[in-house]
Amino acid sequence: MSSLSRELVFLILQFLDEEKFKETVHKLEQESGFFFNMRHFEDQVQAGEWDEVERYLCGFTKVEDNRYSMKIFFEIRKQKYLEALDRQDRAKAVEILVKDLKVFASFNEELFKEITQLLTLDNFRQNEQLSKYGDTKSARNIMLMELKKLIEANPLFRDKLTFPPFKSSRLRTLINQSLNWQHQLCKNPRPNPDIKTLFTDHTCSPANGARPPPPGNSPLVGPVPKAGVFPPLGGHSPFQPVVSPSPGAIAGWMAATNPSLPHPAVAAGPPSLMQPSTAAAFLKHPRAPTGVTGMDYQSADSEHLMKRIRTGQSEEVSFSGVSHTPNAYSQDDLPKTVVRTLSQGSNVMSMDFHPQQQTILLVGTNVGDISLWEVGSRERLAHKPFKVWDISSCTMGLQTALLKDAAISVNRCVWAPDGLLLGVAFSKHIVQIYAYNPTGELRHHLEIDAHIGGVNDIAFAHPNKQLCIVTCGDDKTIKVWDAQAGRRQYTFEGHEAPVYSVCPHYKENIQFIFSTAIDGKIKAWLYDCVGSRVDYDAPGHWCTTMAYSADGTRLFSCGTSKEGDSHLVEWNESEGSIKRNYSGFRKRSLGVVQFDTTRNRFLAAGDEFQIKFWDMDNTNVLTVVEADGGLAASPRLRFNKEGSLLAATLIDNGIKILANNDGLRLIRMLESRIADGSRGPSEPSKPLIVNALGPVSTVSTSVAPTLERDRIPPAVSISNLASMENSRLVDVKPRVSDDVDNKIKVWKMPDIVDQSQLKALRLPDPMTASKIVRLLFTNSGLALLALASNAVHKLWKWQRTDRISGKSSAYVVPQLWQPPSGTLMTNDVSDTNPSEEATACIALSKNDSYVMSASGGKVSLFNMMTFKVMTTFTSPPPAATFLAFHPQDNNIIAIGMEDSTIQIYNVRVDEVKTILKGHQKRITGLAFSQSLNTLVSSGADAQLCAWSIDGWEKKKARFIQAPHGRSSPLIGDTKVQFHNDQIHLLVVHESQISVYDSNLECLRSWYPKDSLPAPITSAIYSCDGLLVYAGFSDGAVAVFDADSLRLRCRIAPSAYIPSSSTSSVYPLVIAAHPSEPNQIAVGMSDGVVHVVEPSDAEPKWGGPPPAQENGSLPSNSSNHQPSDLPAR
Repeated sequence: MSSLSRELVFLILQFLDEEKFKETVHKLEQESGFFFNMRHFEDQVQAGEWDEVERYLCGFTKVEDNRYSMKIFFEIRKQKYLEALDRQDRAKAVEILVKDLKVFASFNEELFKEITQLLTLDNFRQNEQLSKYGDTKSARNIMLMELKKLIEANPLFRDKLTFPPFKSSRLRTLINQSLNWQHQLCKNPRPNPDIKTLFTDHTCSPANGARPPPPGNSPLVGPVPKAGVFPPLGGHSPFQPVVSPSPGAIAGWMAATNPSLPHPAVAAGPPSLMQPSTAAAFLKHPRAPTGVTGMDYQSADSEHLMKRIRTGQSEEVSFSGVSHTPNAYSQDDLPKTVVRTLSQGSNVMSMDFHPQQQTILLVGTNVGDISLWEVGSRERLAHKPFKVWDISSCTMGLQTALLKDAAISVNRCVWAPDGLLLGVAFSKHIVQIYAYNPTGELRHHLEIDAHIGGVNDIAFAHPNKQLCIVTCGDDKTIKVWDAQAGRRQYTFEGHEAPVYSVCPHYKENIQFIFSTAIDGKIKAWLYDCVGSRVDYDAPGHWCTTMAYSADGTRLFSCGTSKEGDSHLVEWNESEGSIKRNYSGFRKRSLGVVQFDTTRNRFLAAGDEFQIKFWDMDNTNVLTVVEADGGLAASPRLRFNKEGSLLAATLIDNGIKILANNDGLRLIRMLESRIADGSRGPSEPSKPLIVNALGPVSTVSTSVAPTLERDRIPPAVSISNLASMENSRLVDVKPRVSDDVDNKIKVWKMPDIVDQSQLKALRLPDPMTASKIVRLLFTNSGLALLALASNAVHKLWKWQRTDRISGKSSAYVVPQLWQPPSGTLMTNDVSDTNPSEEATACIALSKNDSYVMSASGGKVSLFNMMTFKVMTTFTSPPPAATFLAFHPQDNNIIAIGMEDSTIQIYNVRVDEVKTILKGHQKRITGLAFSQSLNTLVSSGADAQLCAWSIDGWEKKKARFIQAPHGRSSPLIGDTKVQFHNDQIHLLVVHESQISVYDSNLECLRSWYPKDSLPAPITSAIYSCDGLLVYAGFSDGAVAVFDADSLRLRCRIAPSAYIPSSSTSSVYPLVIAAHPSEPNQIAVGMSDGVVHVVEPSDAEPKWGGPPPAQENGSLPSNSSNHQPSDLPAR
């Protein structure tokens, strides 16, 4: 085949791919053998489509071609064979053995015999070489990595793994160039020829037989190309024609400047009072554009209209009626520095920054609750669990749905343009509207049973100068509601699939709504018309969201197909086509990609555990940010209005806040204000200004009514922040009532002494009692793992049912779980060091599949499903005393040793990479901080050491401070744990609980005293980082405020330990639930494990002293140093 014919095949492949003829594309790839589509191959392998995998491969190689090819086919067939065995499908396994694997017997007969013998085993994992085989999905992924290496090394695939680089829609461009050339040769060229076919050469008919040009067909956004057309010929013509958008097109109306929108998803406010009749008339009766000299050809098959829009214009010609002047921005304007990490406690589904108060973040989660965060101070201002406000007014459909399955999720939460209301759309029927008080208080405003099924999106708009709520749902409708009374004003019907998103907007005086459905259709609606005005196809044909730039002049959409292909595009409104298609989505996305816009200049999207940024005028990725790791696979993103802060969701139910230089100055200013407000009790009436960009948000609720709206300081823009004097930030001094003073005087720390004041569950355990030395929840929160002093592990699992979520709870008794074999997960023990006397240690993999553990003997790696030992390493002496996984590589483990060293061990290659020396006694604690790139170790010598992760050199060492009256230096087990912010460090010793900063400087400490005089046995942060739980050797448990170490409440032993237990029983270890901040598990000295939660009457532990609100109460800490920790 000639080189030009070969290139033609590539052009056809591109055309088929753009037209979404997926099966035909891959068939041509296979039959031509010119391009091996690695992405398609990966998808087929991961889906287990083994016949298709081999068919596709056979277009490029055969089994006997070379050793690489043989290895490729062998690995695929072996995996197919093992999966059949794993399903206990012996007949299928024998068939694969005879038909597929026997061909390899002539090359390696011994290997074939060994494979055959697997049929005799109950579980092929009993074969030593296959003992590490995990589940099917992970095994396929591991095999796929090996296959890719073999394919890349195979010479038969050389030059076939990369698609040639050329512009999009190249075949269309060549056809248009040919048509232009044919038109130039016409004897009587018409100015607007009507080309109906490509099967014959084009010639213009005589002028007296010419027909008038057909009318335009875009009722909303200007002329839309006729059915089946390619990009306008003018884009490639030697004589560049001028395309004039219709005078009535929306893009043409916006040549003048526009009012700024608070957020692209929200119409900024009421438009001007008059609505031109000419504009309305055009929308109802679109006219043909005049002066169009470019020519199109049309097809009789109108179903290809949307394919024209999807593939879009060539980038060489723009038809927009709006010119965009370049902005003087640089990459430094992008928020890329992580300044805050917030722990929400459950999976974040939606976020939105307040339109005026730039550091107030609204968050909605997958369990239906919403929170308001002041990101500057890390304070959660409000938290509202899901609850139907008035069930009697709800439809029977909603009541039935909630009765059948009470689980509910937030699909979208958003602020109104003025920031006084916020709306929440839920996964079942309803939306709830809250009124926001400047003090941070949320009040019920409206509850609307809006749609049948889920409400997928919510937005605010201003049609006819009236604030309205726009919703869409699974019932395929869009509805508009009065924001004051909740009356339905409009219902738009026309979508044939559930409506996924809405984007209300206005151009000049025309108000309209864009909507997208999960079948990929985009429609637009006017408030005075029932029918849809446009019908486009979104790239990807699945879940798509739309947003305008902040100035309202540019329209973007981002969506993901069912296959995982993501598309971020800019739309040409006047043409109804795609103007730009932004590149950079390299892999199949793991979820629906979310995006946002900022500063009329930048786009950001979450993909591949990263944040990707684009300049709006350039289709290539501008930069990529990983935010120090931990981002979700497709993180949700939200800019604040000024673009100085960016919120991104994490894989562990948290949120990271990124800032640019303006954002950093804003955060530092807030920190300094908070620190000044919390240092001294000398000015009890001075308020704490947490948010300098808006109204006071931490004033006591008893004070709030005295604040009048006209006295609230106006929101401050980041642009004039630098010129503001600090004195202006603390001018507001709201009056503190006598009631508040009285509350401060009479406040008393709650003391829980009775079992009725909390909910405690003793976990079932028929095994011999042996004290619990290590205890932790699985990362999913569905199970609890304990290690007893006799080296035996115990695993309790909460069963999932229709009515029970499966998460751990003190209200549901779990099952003490064992595999069917009855195997116990038991550590290796040393003859010279009995397990009862050894220091036990344990660490769990992030996916809960494996646990690494030791009890004085070898370190064992267990499979959590089978309880079988996968491998052992590091035989004593010295024995391992603490284990911690590297945050970026699970193959790297830090192992604290009995001889005071720390081994950095690589499990994959079974090698100790380096040994760290700096302690004098055994290692008792290890904690990694990814943001600081640091490992902190603690030992029985009461010393802290900080090590650089890069080169493993020691950065700093410090002995912890001895309390007054106790001899120094201290000795005894010392534990460490990093806060969620990865900066502050909790240090626990029997003599104290302390918080240290990144320089190992002690910020504050609490020492046993008063009602809690006994030595401390264990302490840990709650999952949201707001609390510290501590256990004491007299059986008490205490709950502290994490920032100030003020005592919130004391749980007496009588409240959770049955009276039948001996008085000497006490908690040895405390575990905090990974997503429920008020739930803990307590491992006891008698081998019992209790799960403890607050009672239904008091859903949280105690309450902070009034000083948290007004700064007027002295610290309950014994440390008198000034605090550098920001208050939450």
